[in-house]
Amino acid sequence: MIRVINTEKIPIKMWIDEVEPNAYAQIKNLANLPFAFHHIAIMPDCHSGYGMPIGGVLAAKDVIIPNAVGVDIGCGMCAVKTSLKQIDRETLKTIVGKIRNTIPLGFEHYSHKQPAGLMPEKSPDYGVVAREWENALTQVGTLGGGNHFIEIQKESGGNIWIMVHSGSRNIGKQVADYYNKTAKKLDSKIDPKIPPGFDLAFLPIESKEGQNYIAEMNFCVQFALKSRKRMMEIICDIFLEKFSEIEFEPMINIEHNYASFEKHFGEPVWVHRKGATLASKGTIGIIPGSQGTKSYIVRGLGNPESFMSCSHGAGRTMSRHEAIRVLSVEEEAKKLEKQGILHSIRGKRDLDEAPSAYKDISKVMEAQKDLVEVLTELSPLAVVKG
Repeated sequence: MIRVINTEKIPIKMWIDEVEPNAYAQIKNLANLPFAFHHIAIMPDCHSGYGMPIGGVLAAKDVIIPNAVGVDIGCGMCAVKTSLKQIDRETLKTIVGKIRNTIPLGFEHYSHKQPAGLMPEKSPDYGVVAREWENALTQVGTLGGGNHFIEIQKESGGNIWIMVHSGSRNIGKQVADYYNKTAKKLDSKIDPKIPPGFDLAFLPIESKEGQNYIAEMNFCVQFALKSRKRMMEIICDIFLEKFSEIEFEPMINIEHNYASFEKHFGEPVWVHRKGATLASKGTIGIIPGSQGTKSYIVRGLGNPESFMSCSHGAGRTMSRHEAIRVLSVEEEAKKLEKQGILHSIRGKRDLDEAPSAYKDISKVMEAQKDLVEVLTELSPLAVVKG
């Protein structure tokens, strides 16, 4: 931990030196919520979000907050280590091309419904999930846009890895938006009152609305996992077309936008991790860098001060709009090409995901040495984005 702030209702424990003013205002709002428990934990990749900053961890008593989970419910990472030691550039280009032609990217989805067996086994038969079920059947196993990616990587020890970062697509956003609006309506009738400017409307856990949100949120977490698993299966099949003897280790998966019922400091609480990863003792996790920088396979140390959490990535230094406005396509592409990376910066609109829009991942990892230990360093060979 880098510092503790004691100016608000409960302490703020930070693994970061400085945060942007808007994110700091959001952090203070969290620390003054009447149901916030013990302290607020802020990870080293923190930057502003909707209501709650990305890279924030909030433990709450008896309530759940849709905006403290976020719109991309269940967004997370998965990674597979292969037995492959080398891959030449031409073969890599062929594999990347096949991935692009097989897996829908960005706003794209499948033109036909995927088998229902690819969806989570259990689903609420009501509400948003039921309404969006048919659309979700065309989106399971698709990447999405923004900071989502597929990377082919090489570990420091020599093996090739496959990594996927994706979320719950439109169904997660629909669930998030619906229950945030529901919470706003409900909160106007009950105490404690939360200032509307906080954008942290809550649902009492024991309410029908709260229970419905939990069920639909958990469905979206499982949907995102199923979607990542499906993409990983497709990518592994593409590799098998080129390397028939290749073997794949079991998939590692970790999510970073969700809430779960846990016990901390002797009390049962709902821990909201928004852009934060579980780092309980022994938990294997994934912390990616930005496009063109290292990613890490880590083991959690179970630090109670972070509610057993760590960062979910490098974190942004500038907004998407700012990155597109100030960065240069030529300069950002040149940085990646100099490293020999097959990258995804082709035009101005791609600059929102340029390396210069993100923090230095090595500094982020240094700041959380008391939260995780690094098991494997991974360097990118090829990047596929929406």
